[in-house]
Amino acid sequence: MSSSVSSQDHKDALKIKKGDEQDVTVNVDEVRNPERRQIGLFSAVFIIFNRIIGTGVFATPSSILGLSGSVGLSLFMWVIGAIIAATGMQVYIVWGTALPKNGGEKNYLEYLFRKPKYLITSVFAANGVLLAWAAGNSLVFGEYILLAADVEPRRWTLRLVGFSCITFALLIHGTALKWGLRLQNFLGIVKIIILIFIIITGFVALGGHMKVDKPHNFTNAFEGTTPSASSFCLSLYNVIWSYIGFSNVNYALGEVKNPKRTVRIAGPLAIAVVTVLYLLANIAYFAGASKEEITSSGRLVAALLFRNVYGPRAERALSAIVALSALGNVLSVIFSQGRVNQELGREGILPFSKFWGSNRPFNAPLTGLALHWIVCLIVIFALPPGDAYNFVINVISYPLSVINAAISFGIVYLSFRPRPDWPQVRYPALLAAAFFGAANTFLFIVPLTKPPPGGEPYISLPYWTHAVAGWAVFGLGFLYWIIWAQILPRLGRYKLARSEEVGKDGLSRHTFKRIPL
Repeated sequence: MSSSVSSQDHKDALKIKKGDEQDVTVNVDEVRNPERRQIGLFSAVFIIFNRIIGTGVFATPSSILGLSGSVGLSLFMWVIGAIIAATGMQVYIVWGTALPKNGGEKNYLEYLFRKPKYLITSVFAANGVLLAWAAGNSLVFGEYILLAADVEPRRWTLRLVGFSCITFALLIHGTALKWGLRLQNFLGIVKIIILIFIIITGFVALGGHMKVDKPHNFTNAFEGTTPSASSFCLSLYNVIWSYIGFSNVNYALGEVKNPKRTVRIAGPLAIAVVTVLYLLANIAYFAGASKEEITSSGRLVAALLFRNVYGPRAERALSAIVALSALGNVLSVIFSQGRVNQELGREGILPFSKFWGSNRPFNAPLTGLALHWIVCLIVIFALPPGDAYNFVINVISYPLSVINAAISFGIVYLSFRPRPDWPQVRYPALLAAAFFGAANTFLFIVPLTKPPPGGEPYISLPYWTHAVAGWAVFGLGFLYWIIWAQILPRLGRYKLARSEEVGKDGLSRHTFKRIPL
């Protein structure tokens, strides 16, 4: 292991002297809790794979086609999304090899923005804690499982099934980590089988073996294209939502065996496989259903394909399998977000930090997972069902675009103004960072412009809702910092100082102490 670590890692590392040999850097948490690194390359690939392939490829093609206006542009959007995801993966590989520990973007933002003290951590904490990443796919799980059971997805029925889905994910990852990982790996394999079967069904449809007339979507494929930057951006949001997850293993690098090597292999491998499957699956949809059917199908386009080719029974069977895919995504999402919350607790930023940062009693971040579970339940039960899924997609994608732009341009900045512990970044990775940063800048500026008639992203909410909500989340983090790190210390005549301690679960964590002035 290298004898140098970043300044951010100094408090999490120690040096052991072996006679006349050179110093060896050892992670404190590994010494105190050697069982912590349980994730190998295979599990890392499926942590990424399960996060990327959730319900996006089954649920968003309808919205993407509606916003882009044509089959040709819709397919082209998936290619653009693949390029953005590939460049984004390079960004996260650079950061993951430079700072191989749990926490993901929190660590990268803290490395870049060190002043004002604790501000960026507070802002990121609001983003990490308040956004209900797993809520959307919990609702889609409910829709598909109810369709499979031939039950009408009414408002409260859908919410209760979504509640059951995310509660199951909480319990298995919070009480039986190894079994949770095994289930994720199994569902990852199931997803590959589903997509391959959808692709085969597309070839069957192209051959004319259908229960309905052949749609001929590939004749004049670009007919009806919508010439709007706002619609293009919203369409790209849906595509990127379907690719979100390439950074998933970065949230748990502190639990990964040989993390630097693993992140370099797992990410690109998952992206390559997913891109091929996504493009072929979308071709299958367009081969088996008309534009009008797809745009009116909502989030059930995959079920529509099976109904048109095999009949209603096959539609219900596929719906059950797609529901399993949604469950796999929820498991993967809550897995990573629970670790983000745990890391924020260990850093001492959240109230009751010892509680949220604990790994007790099952050697898993049960309390961090529970915090994300609570936020998701609020969204599941509070938002209007018709807009809930699209709102969750957009309100998560928007601030994530801001963060991705910051850490991407941060790599470019550090290449010209490197710090002593910053590794040398190769030129292709720099180009990838610059492109990914520019793409994300576009994604957080354009949604502030009004979409054309018919291009509105919501049924009952204003078009700007997700942009305002995204900045509001950052604003709440800033407000929390003002009160916690500025006003209260001045009123109480103390200053905040971080100190490290070891909890009963064997994990080191930082706590804030009030030092009288």
